[in-house]
Amino acid sequence: MPRDLRMSRILHVLIHLDRHVPLATSDEISRMISTNPVVVRRMMAGLRDRGIVASEKGHGGGWQLARSLADVTLRDVYEAVGAPPLFNIGSGAEPAECLVERAVDARLDTSLREAEARLLEQFTRVTVEDVARDFERDAADRGLGSECAESISHHEEPIVNHRQA
Repeated sequence: MPRDLRMSRILHVLIHLDRHVPLATSDEISRMISTNPVVVRRMMAGLRDRGIVASEKGHGGGWQLARSLADVTLRDVYEAVGAPPLFNIGSGAEPAECLVERAVDARLDTSLREAEARLLEQFTRVTVEDVARDFERDAADRGLGSECAESISHHEEPIVNHRQA
């Protein structure tokens, strides 16, 4: 089962909207995270439905933050992208006939539910602002400004840090 990248991609986008590009079209975001604009609109719609972002249609429109990153938790983002499975291990879809397999499945299911509950609790304590500060600390440790750190990653053009401009 391939990894679900929606949450990490959306976190990436939210930090850019806050730190670098306060308004971005679906096309611009799609280039930023290497996906299709239709996929971007679908992912961003979940954020819009929860009041995290807002969108303006038409010329000069695009996506922008509607709330501070300090007011958005990882749990908020996780739920906005559809609460994808957190683990890709577990029991089979069909009830097992073998008693050994049933015991294994029961223990795995219980352990995974407990681990998921703990992880989701942790997600409620971490804000997107916390993640953005992690990025800024990493950039500073490398001797880069946030706009320099971004320009050496995967974008075609350097992105200006509008907070510093």
